[in-house]
Amino acid sequence: MAEKFISQIKFDSSGLVPAIIQDVYTGEVLMVAYMNQDSIERSLQEGFCCYWSRSRQKLWLKGESSGHRQKIKEVRLDCDGDALLFKVEQKGGACHTGFKSCFYRKWDTGEWKVDGEKVFDEQNVYYNK
Repeated sequence: MAEKFISQIKFDSSGLVPAIIQDVYTGEVLMVAYMNQDSIERSLQEGFCCYWSRSRQKLWLKGESSGHRQKIKEVRLDCDGDALLFKVEQKGGACHTGFKSCFYRKWDTGEWKVDGEKVFDEQNVYYNK
């Protein structure tokens, strides 16, 4: 199954494809990440989102340190084959800053304003272990 799925994806020159992550229940865009063939295969196999960390240069299972996992409910491929959309059931927050979505800032009257729901304290999750 994964081979047929992956054969339709157009990866960039680094072997990556952007993945848009959306809450299956609310439609809210939670985050954007990158995937390579290995992370896609692992995601499909396990049913939870796994990404390629460009900064760490390794696979990154979302929630591996926070527990805030993303259960895959649906996957879509865009018309050009160069972007994926994952509809997920999000446990906890998607953003490492503690917000439900990484898109918690809104441009309003000439400045960025916080316009999102903080669902956990990132200091307690990532730094006080």
